[in-house]
Amino acid sequence: MNTIIEIRSYQLKAGSAARFDHLMREQSLPLLDRAGMAVLAAVPSLHCENAYLLMRGYKDLHHRAESQDEFYRSQAWLRGPRDAIMDCIETYNTVVVPAHLLK
Repeated sequence: MNTIIEIRSYQLKAGSAARFDHLMREQSLPLLDRAGMAVLAAVPSLHCENAYLLMRGYKDLHHRAESQDEFYRSQAWLRGPRDAIMDCIETYNTVVVPAHLLK
């Protein structure tokens, strides 16, 4: 059960949204799943073509830190989609909230 939700909002570089979405769905999401992260949403914005949302669920803050460390240090990420995904991102913001507040 997810007790915390991480909401990450990306501002993408102009013209990179389709590439980012493809990389996210085809390469990054399977890696996130293997690292123990529950992806609740990975979607482009309806109102802004250069915005993208990623929501991930975790058991607690410790689980978040542990699974992100595993993911972001993995060779599958570092040698895989990392550079291509990072090349699409202008900026991003992250907010972590208790899951019960989203009901």
